[in-house]
Amino acid sequence: MHQHALDRQNSMKNKYGQPAAPGAAFTNVGFANDEHGAETIFRRKSGNANGLQLVENICAKETVPQISPSMDFDDVLPLIGEFGKYQKMLFLLMIPFATFVAFVYFSQIFMTLVPEQHWCYVPELEGLTVEERLALSIPKMSGIREYDNCKMYDINYTEILAKNIRMADTKWPVTVCRHGWTYNFTGYPYATVATEQNWVCDDDALPTYAQSIFFLGAIVGGLLFGWIADKFGRIPALVGCNLIGFAAGVATAFTMNFWQFALMRFFVGFAFDNCFTMMYILVLEYVGPRYRTFVANMSIAIFFTAAACALPWIAYFIANWKLFAIATSAPLILVVLTPFFIPESARWLVSQGKVDKAISILKRLEKVNRKHVPTGTFQTFSASCMKIKQEENKNNSYSIIDLFKTPRLRRTTLLLIVIWMAISLVFDGHVRNVSTLGVNVFVTFTVACFTEFPADTILTLILDKWGRRWLACGSMIASGVFSLLATLVPPGIYFAALAIMGRFFVNISYNIGLQYAAEILPTVVRAQGVAFIHIMGYVASIIAPFVVYLEKVSPVLPLVILGGLGIIGGLLALLLPETLNHDLPQTLSDGEEFGRGQSIWDFPCLTKKVDEDSDLEVRPTNFVRSAQTGASLRSSTRAELRSSILRRSVNSRYSSKL
Repeated sequence: MHQHALDRQNSMKNKYGQPAAPGAAFTNVGFANDEHGAETIFRRKSGNANGLQLVENICAKETVPQISPSMDFDDVLPLIGEFGKYQKMLFLLMIPFATFVAFVYFSQIFMTLVPEQHWCYVPELEGLTVEERLALSIPKMSGIREYDNCKMYDINYTEILAKNIRMADTKWPVTVCRHGWTYNFTGYPYATVATEQNWVCDDDALPTYAQSIFFLGAIVGGLLFGWIADKFGRIPALVGCNLIGFAAGVATAFTMNFWQFALMRFFVGFAFDNCFTMMYILVLEYVGPRYRTFVANMSIAIFFTAAACALPWIAYFIANWKLFAIATSAPLILVVLTPFFIPESARWLVSQGKVDKAISILKRLEKVNRKHVPTGTFQTFSASCMKIKQEENKNNSYSIIDLFKTPRLRRTTLLLIVIWMAISLVFDGHVRNVSTLGVNVFVTFTVACFTEFPADTILTLILDKWGRRWLACGSMIASGVFSLLATLVPPGIYFAALAIMGRFFVNISYNIGLQYAAEILPTVVRAQGVAFIHIMGYVASIIAPFVVYLEKVSPVLPLVILGGLGIIGGLLALLLPETLNHDLPQTLSDGEEFGRGQSIWDFPCLTKKVDEDSDLEVRPTNFVRSAQTGASLRSSTRAELRSSILRRSVNSRYSSKL
């Protein structure tokens, strides 16, 4: 019991904020359990390492030791359980939403696949074998042995057959395809919307336009459901965006032309990010600071990765693009069950002045986790919430324009925008480039998506040790280098492997990106600033399909562009200040001064300082990721970002001085 009390003595200071005053008879608060299992508070006498004297029993007296007048969610969570039974259930309930976002994001790739080998259809030659039709009707492309995809000989095929001619004369006149195309479906076991409606040759850019329209829908949906989340709550916004994704996704299967298809993809875009991110934020709100890095990254690493890896094989075995569209959209209807299992955001309730409802949710967590919190704690928490709300109301006078009024803050903001746009474009470019790597797209896509698992796992282990700046720089440059190396080898397994390594490293960069922005920008404009940067990332994603489309000019051109952007983005990251182990800026003046004096060679994991008042070596206070924890999928609304963007960890790390 004594050892347990000693182990937890520092946590008392963190929870309640007030250690014993200097010179007091008793110092170093500790905990232990009595014979009934009730948690009891002790203080250790100065100079007596083993002497513990009972001060008070919380359960018996229902009194609270001196509680800090400023108590937020991160102070309450350790008392009700940081990752107890309730939070573990919420963690598992992220599975369907992570699956939804993978299906919404990637499904169009497998609805618009076009086999590399396709040729003009000539109805008069229907009775011949494929080889005979090609030899008689399709010219070969200049300088290579491949048949042209978009041209045919302009002759009277009935007369040619009557003369028993079975080989084309290269001097015959050539024209464009008149009667559609035939496709070699070897490796592609089903027709797609692109092959059914012949989006090839002069119309081969239509899938690219549809994908860009999808991201336009994501921008509109982000703004719309951000307003809904602010006005009506996170749960209505979560349900609403998923229902629109469900309706538009199912309707996609019944479209008859490009514009109908593109319109449905626009509305499916409403659900992109929002269908998962709001759930992601909700869960992180109820998880203690120590577990947020794990929950945030591993939910992506396990749930999102599993869904993304399964998606191509769902398409492969269904082998019908219309049924595939329905199968990947219909599960979104399950979101109507959300209000019965997922609590509303307690932080949003507080922001609306509904503190009692927020406390009732916290008490539910307390009950499920089998914890006991003194009544006075919730009273203090309620008073603190009202004070915080008043402070937030004062911040409403600031706008994103304030980020551009002073030179250093303006420079930092512009760097964040450019870097995040580069990361977004490179990431989405690698996602969509899998169909051009010269290897079976189903296998390649699965392997590329699986890189999310080791990327997120590695990030979970090292991000809060190595810091943001050099990790962002190194991962982006590595992505660029591997992308450029891929251009030096012929199409095939090595080409695909190097490109996938580029995808692996940009996964790491992507997961760092928006957290970095949320840490650097001052609190008073953080929500608006990160939301704006996120939308600029959508703008870059609109461009990404066109970068991949350049494959029509040269198979290596997309990787040249993606590689160059990766290296440029990585080098620019070095110009940002490091945030790990630094107090985050609160005001605009803090933001202007943040990072001044930092060396570009500063490495947080090598930085140590000694506490002059003790014999302890102290690592600077860490900041634990909260709502803005890095991931493949990022927050897009002011409402989400307002939900505890970043909270300082109340636990400092101590180690014995060597």
